[in-house]
Amino acid sequence: MGALNEEHFIKEIENGVELDCLDLGFEDQPETVAIEDAVKVLLQGLGEDINREGLKKTPLRVAKALREGTKGYKQKAKDIVQSALFPEVGLDDAVGHAGGAGGLVIVRDLDLFSFCESCLVPFQVKCQIGYVPSGQRVVGLSKLSRVADVFAKRLQDPQRLADEICSALHLGIKPAGVAVILQCSHIQFPNTELPFLESNRHGWVKALVHSGSGVFENELADVWDDFLSLLKFRGINVDKTLMKDPKKQCWCPSQFSSSAEVTGRPNTGMLTAVTSILTSLGENPLRKELAGTPSHFVKWLMNFQNANLETKLNGFACGRMNPLKQNGEVSHNKRMYTELNLSFCSQCEHHLLPFYGVVHIGYYAEEITPVIKSRLQSIVRFYGFKLQVQERLTRQIAETASSFLGGDVVVVVEANHTCMISRGIEKFGSSTATIAVLGLFSTDPAARAKFLQNIPNPASGGSGF
Repeated sequence: MGALNEEHFIKEIENGVELDCLDLGFEDQPETVAIEDAVKVLLQGLGEDINREGLKKTPLRVAKALREGTKGYKQKAKDIVQSALFPEVGLDDAVGHAGGAGGLVIVRDLDLFSFCESCLVPFQVKCQIGYVPSGQRVVGLSKLSRVADVFAKRLQDPQRLADEICSALHLGIKPAGVAVILQCSHIQFPNTELPFLESNRHGWVKALVHSGSGVFENELADVWDDFLSLLKFRGINVDKTLMKDPKKQCWCPSQFSSSAEVTGRPNTGMLTAVTSILTSLGENPLRKELAGTPSHFVKWLMNFQNANLETKLNGFACGRMNPLKQNGEVSHNKRMYTELNLSFCSQCEHHLLPFYGVVHIGYYAEEITPVIKSRLQSIVRFYGFKLQVQERLTRQIAETASSFLGGDVVVVVEANHTCMISRGIEKFGSSTATIAVLGLFSTDPAARAKFLQNIPNPASGGSGF
């Protein structure tokens, strides 16, 4: 396939085909402008230069992502359902089990995302919906997904999200019953107080919630067993014992994280800015569930404030190891060592949305010491805890590590970006890998291949969300 013609490429851009998210028509609206102004205050509170090249368009990008991610406030589930109700002979309450001859209908594994109402950090949802038709009515199956998305595209809590989806479908379809199960995953707040040697620990808060109406109101009813069995034979295992007392689950990490984890003092201007964002999204900042949201979001952001390199790294460039020979060959006393799966969490500077993953580092040395491992973990943590792009993160880790490893370093960063799922593109399950090579690794394909072969396959289901 031939290369893209540059003249054609420029013409496409001039005609409005942009390499950014689609303009949904609210770019110049007062609400968008208000969010942009608020984001500028947040960036300045982090010690950032809002005129820096990578941040110039961040306020607009964040505003568009937030408004797109909460567009469900302006949508009505009732309109979606009523336009897709179809008659189906034989579906009658008096015939067969529950809803009649048609029995139970399930749509499985709907991928959704929502912004957490407690901290404004996105969380991901696996949604399972079932309903029992009645009254000789069925609904277009795609509408189940669309109704779920209407309520997901609002500031949410898992249990309320399940209840709202269930209630809307029950009122719209008027079935014998509706069941909704949500499997939710929320990124854990990074703990900057943990020792560097524990930086490979990275957690997720998970919640399993459900809601039922009609024949599903009784959690012990046989129809629930039917529902769960139809999920299980497709590999979706839901433990019924975990579905009890869902409203008592502690969900958002901001609700039980220590105040000691906050870096820096509370900034009144930043708190006011987040309150302005909530108002611009159409929410009531005085709603009790949102009372702590500004402080929780600022707490999250302050983990990524701009910091002084020399202060944080404490002279890691000192104690440089013996470099390679002048001809670029590795000393016979050196061998390849690897540090794999060093976890990190960072914040995309383009959208102020988290990205997370693991770092793999390879290097040649005469021996490995605990000090080297500690330094590498510290470097990963330092460069992760700031506004970043993955390409820069990879390069910075490699260059800093090479300053004391002798210049012969390879770094691979594997990451999942929430901006890939919480914006218009919504590419669930995608991941990104970047590589930086220095010294021998930049000239010797065999050395690179040897290192890359050491990178383990990710464990099934171990991606977090």
